Amino acid sequence: MGEGARAVWAIAAKDLAIEWRTKTAFVSALAFAVLVLAVLYFARDPTAVASLDVAPGALWVTFSFAAMLGLNRAFLLEQENRALDGVLLSGVPRPAVFLGKMLANLVFVGAVELVSVPLFILFYDVPLWHRVPELLGVTAMATLSFVAVGTLLSAMAVRTRFAELMLPLLLLPFLVPPVVGAVQVTARILAQRPLSEVAGWLKLLAAFDIVFLFLAIFLFEATLEE
Repeated sequence: MGEGARAVWAIAAKDLAIEWRTKTAFVSALAFAVLVLAVLYFARDPTAVASLDVAPGALWVTFSFAAMLGLNRAFLLEQENRALDGVLLSGVPRPAVFLGKMLANLVFVGAVELVSVPLFILFYDVPLWHRVPELLGVTAMATLSFVAVGTLLSAMAVRTRFAELMLPLLLLPFLVPPVVGAVQVTARILAQRPLSEVAGWLKLLAAFDIVFLFLAIFLFEATLEE
């Protein structure tokens, strides 16, 4: 394993170990996800709107906003005592810092999503158990897009006075394309339709993954210098 790969794993393991000890962000994100699912479920009129019509949007609104709670903490961990400067001065390659942070964010967001899916099925009573692998695949594709951008924007926002407010404002426009695609694919999955009907959306999600990931890696070093 090369030096860069070891640095990626070390940074990701450090962030996850801190979260494992405190569990503050995970519990907050999970509580938020449960609250959003419950509010959206009880806000609809079951006689006017079928659960299958609102379920895809409700799921991705929950995933998106719960993920922001985790992305906000990505670089706040090193904010105190300028610990991030120490990481950079250690000679760790800048892309390794980004990939380590992104990997930790992916695990965090994925854990929240994994726990939220059974709650979503319970609330909306959707026939989904036999199509969970397909849903998880679509979720992974969309999550990679906004976690890559969210990690980059978190590095930018953490240097401002209102980091908790700035990150959602910066991230929301970038969430629209992958979330719209994920909602379209999820709607077909819940309706028991074949994924071939949404091949175009799947290709679009894959394109967003590639473009957002490489742009985020490319811009990360400039973000740190600023």
